[in-house]
Amino acid sequence: MDIQGLDYNTEREKMRLKAYGRDIQQMVEHAVTLPTKAERQRCAEDIINTMKRVVPSQQSYKERTPMLWYHLALMSDFKLDIDYPVEFEHEDKMATPPEKIEYSKQSVPVRHYGKLLFAMFDKLKEMPEGPMRDALAQETAEQMYRSLASWGFGSVNKERVVDDLARFTNGKIQMMPDEVRISSAVSMNQKATTKRKKK
Repeated sequence: MDIQGLDYNTEREKMRLKAYGRDIQQMVEHAVTLPTKAERQRCAEDIINTMKRVVPSQQSYKERTPMLWYHLALMSDFKLDIDYPVEFEHEDKMATPPEKIEYSKQSVPVRHYGKLLFAMFDKLKEMPEGPMRDALAQETAEQMYRSLASWGFGSVNKERVVDDLARFTNGKIQMMPDEVRISSAVSMNQKATTKRKKK
């Protein structure tokens, strides 16, 4: 049914930023049409004050100001000719896609230990015997246990940890299972995980 004088949102021009509503969008469109720069500037400042009230924020006004002025420019399709108190990128520059980030192609023999642990294995292979290496070996063993527990493997035990530690350090680190100290928090977390799986 077509009723004269009524217009529907589906028939209206699409809003740039829905959060501020159609009234502010219309205020911005009006500001663009004002004949003098002084009038446009005053109108823009009034719109900014209204935007602050319509969309409140936890940020301070100083922190929020650049975003508000950028949103104003965006709603005007960057056609509002005023002196902006902040600098921002024009829309055409923003539309340029960022350069593609190349992902590391380095692989690890077993994914559940990850690159960090394999870096620690490499470090242990290079270190001379002594208390520093022993301490790092203990930290590495605990992290290995934590990783095995996090990935949900059924056989999370110290025997597996020391076997893997010896294998991935080319036999440089040889520990007995009872030498591996696991913090109580890690042990409790592993027990809780096992209990959940049994249910």
